[in-house]
Amino acid sequence: MNSNNQFDVIIIGAGPGGIFSAYELMQKKPDLKVAVFESGYSLEKRHCPIDGVKVKSCIKCPTCAIMNGFGGAGAFSDGKYNITNDFGGTLYEYIGKKEAIDLMKYVDHINVTHGGEETRMFSTAGTKFKKLCMQNKLKLLDASVRHLGTDINYVVLENLYNEMKEKVHFFFHTPVTHIEVLDDGYRVLYGNDQYADCKQCIVSVGRSGSKWMETICNELDIPTKSNRVDIGVRVEIPAVIFSHLTDELYESKIVYRTEKFEDNVRTFCMNPNGIVVNENTNGIVTVNGHSYEDPKKQTENTNFALLVAKHFSEPFKDSNGYGESIARLSNMLGGGVIVQRFGDLIRGRRSTVNRIEESTVTPTLAATPGDLSLVLPKRILDGIIEMIYALDKIAPGTANDDTLLYGVEVKFYNMEVDIDENLETRYKGLYIIGDGSGVTHSLSHASASGVYVARKIAEAE
Repeated sequence: MNSNNQFDVIIIGAGPGGIFSAYELMQKKPDLKVAVFESGYSLEKRHCPIDGVKVKSCIKCPTCAIMNGFGGAGAFSDGKYNITNDFGGTLYEYIGKKEAIDLMKYVDHINVTHGGEETRMFSTAGTKFKKLCMQNKLKLLDASVRHLGTDINYVVLENLYNEMKEKVHFFFHTPVTHIEVLDDGYRVLYGNDQYADCKQCIVSVGRSGSKWMETICNELDIPTKSNRVDIGVRVEIPAVIFSHLTDELYESKIVYRTEKFEDNVRTFCMNPNGIVVNENTNGIVTVNGHSYEDPKKQTENTNFALLVAKHFSEPFKDSNGYGESIARLSNMLGGGVIVQRFGDLIRGRRSTVNRIEESTVTPTLAATPGDLSLVLPKRILDGIIEMIYALDKIAPGTANDDTLLYGVEVKFYNMEVDIDENLETRYKGLYIIGDGSGVTHSLSHASASGVYVARKIAEAE
């Protein structure tokens, strides 16, 4: 085998975890030969064909430009880096709370020095909204959040890539098929019987790599345990209704415990003045949200998800399969994402094109008007309705008839892979990081896990 296929470290996946692993290795050990294999395209080639005119809905591209490519699923996200151990993953359980926060702050520093200088850090510390939430049976979670926005997030990724491209070997549009354990390292197989060898391998395949990750763990006999799935809707309202919260906090992570079933419903991924978008995971079209830092790209609406977490016990293990089947129902009925007015849902009727057009809220995503009660299980839908009425008490107008609900939003979590305090598997030198490990569920935690493993490798070299 020639030396072109021989690397010190191979990173699988160029999402936040993979990028920050490569970046930190480049800083700490510039002499190491590092390769990154990514199933999607480089940043400038990532284009979703949906333009709202010629292409109005998902056409199931072979590789989804929104989900895959340099920057991962986070590249076109809202670019929110939450510095907290309260949500976004359980990285602190492996590496300690202080270490996790310190790494997230380090990641924030890198983002700020690579194009995020003008962005703002928001914080829930000392806010009056904590009391307001408590008075209405809601809990506001603690966090500091750096909002880059989809546009500045792109600039930061572009700057990071330009700094790395001469020193790190990137293989785009090169999905890895298998990992083989060698006597002195690992063999990564891709394409038609092509391969590359390495001493250490970092796997960072994100949520969209969940099925692939499962296969690899089965092949290598790495223990896993079933995780959860979050199912819900994306709410779209006039931005002014939530502006008193978003102006001060930007994103408020609010949790509500339902009276009926005692389930936790939470707000997720709040996008002030943002847009609602399609997302394709394993061929299933779900909904998400983005927002921009540039005032010219902002809308008059704010959107956020309301999600109910479902944990399954024996004998059922396929939580992601459960979430997929609900998303498929929505795709079957709506040809993709369904949109419904809150007033229509409460009255037990489907929304129509006319009712949506007459609404005071103009949708930012072309979705099919329909009836979410035909898609979402009663328990989940009841919880979402309860939460909307609870939020209406701290942000009057949330429960207006014209509030739009898009479904379904599903957050797939990878099953938790058995890794130790070094984020290393039972095989020495094989690390699994980021959302693909089931340990992190956010940009900041995934990035931090990448830095952590890179430092472990650099120390051992």
